[in-house]
Amino acid sequence: MFGSRFKDINFKGDIFGGVTTAIISLPLALAFGVASGAGAEAGLWGAIMVGLFASLFGGSNTLISEPTGPMTVIMTAVLTSMMAKYPETGMAMTFTVVMMAGAFQILLGTLKMGKYVTLMPYSVISGFMSGIGVILIILQLLPLLGHAAPTGGVLGTLSALPETISNLKFNELFLGLLTLGILFLFPKKYRKYVPAQLVALVAVTLLSVMLFDTEDIRRIGEIPAGLPSLVAPHIDPNMFVEMVIDALVLGTLGCIDTLLTAVIGDSLTRKEHDSDKELRGQGLANMISGLFGALPGAGATMGTVTNIQVGARSPLSGVVRALVLALVVLVAGGLTEPIPMAVLAGIAVYVGFNILDWSFIQRAHKVSFSGMAIMYGVMLLTVFVDLIVAVGLGVFVSNIMIIERLSREQARQVKAISDADEDDVPLTDSERGLLDRANGRVLFFYLSGPMIFSVSKAISRQHTSISDYDVMILDLTDVPMLDVTVGLALENAIKDALDARCEVYLLCPNQRTREQLEKFHVIDLVPDNNMYQFRYEALNAAVAHVESDHYQRMTA
Repeated sequence: MFGSRFKDINFKGDIFGGVTTAIISLPLALAFGVASGAGAEAGLWGAIMVGLFASLFGGSNTLISEPTGPMTVIMTAVLTSMMAKYPETGMAMTFTVVMMAGAFQILLGTLKMGKYVTLMPYSVISGFMSGIGVILIILQLLPLLGHAAPTGGVLGTLSALPETISNLKFNELFLGLLTLGILFLFPKKYRKYVPAQLVALVAVTLLSVMLFDTEDIRRIGEIPAGLPSLVAPHIDPNMFVEMVIDALVLGTLGCIDTLLTAVIGDSLTRKEHDSDKELRGQGLANMISGLFGALPGAGATMGTVTNIQVGARSPLSGVVRALVLALVVLVAGGLTEPIPMAVLAGIAVYVGFNILDWSFIQRAHKVSFSGMAIMYGVMLLTVFVDLIVAVGLGVFVSNIMIIERLSREQARQVKAISDADEDDVPLTDSERGLLDRANGRVLFFYLSGPMIFSVSKAISRQHTSISDYDVMILDLTDVPMLDVTVGLALENAIKDALDARCEVYLLCPNQRTREQLEKFHVIDLVPDNNMYQFRYEALNAAVAHVESDHYQRMTA
């Protein structure tokens, strides 16, 4: 099962990549664990479980998976909600949601939906990812100021902020700001040798031990040694619907986060990942992580890019990373005891700042007003309303705008001419000569490109004066596909022509388009001898019909 994925092993690069990404993951896992409310150990074991099993069973050789900022934000919201309603079983229900999210990811991968997961406008992706970054920053404001995070999410934090500011704990604020200062100012040339997060974690922790008494600073405390205990799945019937919705949100976000990161990895390795296999691997990893009471995770951009840059080429790097982290937890877990909460809050704020899509934010107003409006709208809805509402409304509005633009463009491809001097239709000189002979009695109705429902009105407008003609030639030569609405619009156009005693000729050499017309029974309206493969033949027959009809009138 693993042979083909491990065939590109580069032992030196993979081992170095695993050790390096483990060093990067350690402070982030601690920060995300504390930020989520599940504890530092949940973050560490999440980094181990998700990283190990996603590497073994995923579809990308170099992807590093672990708890991420976006996943932590959703996890925090779920845990807060469950614990508020069910203090005794809320934790177990939260990790059950994690398992359900993993099962949902496996289902998406099994149904081969990987290629559709990220199929949404970039303005929507940018908006909800930036919104998640804002949420992560807001939720860490109180811990940064020396207080525990309140219940109530973003609104609860903002409402508690004035009172918190009036009761600052300057020792912790100093440590938090110092952490942020190191993270933002650490020279880039040294970041490839040692991650800024680790430097900030170690340096500020040592400084806090030297300057402040243990009682003056909120610290992590010792992480329990040994393997984590299993968490039995727990589903409350009254909360089942809410748990399913939370699982869908968590699972979908994990899929998007992972596959976007996998694409970045592909651009660096020049190899293509297997989206569906990756979703199945991520799903299995999250199910196991939830079963052990650990945080869910997804593909992490920082770890993945670093892993590739230091020479990793196979899943061995992810396995090594997980083993290094496990060794740290099992052997050196006591070293985490003096780490200040404010330091982890500072790291989480820094991650939230980096989640913000600054590249798009800075130029959104230059790209388009609609793109900017959608991005900021989705971001605000994500922060203050709900992620599902934000993404759903963002995708809906984006699609409406896209359809409106497409309909304008496609309407230009619906053309009707009766004068040979008009050059809107690609006719040869000989074909124009035939149209000229018709003396304006033939309406040449030309459509090109994919035809969807938005052009049905344009079709109706173009044949309103059909009674002025003796023949209508409906040319679908350059139409590769059409939908039901367009099929019905064409049916109405043909019926209107027949009701006006206008002969109808049909050009439809494309087999796929012809089959669609047959399904709509539009073909049945046109006699077989009025079907043509070439424009010249149809025009020649139309001219013959017009001249014959004219002769009959003259001799009548």
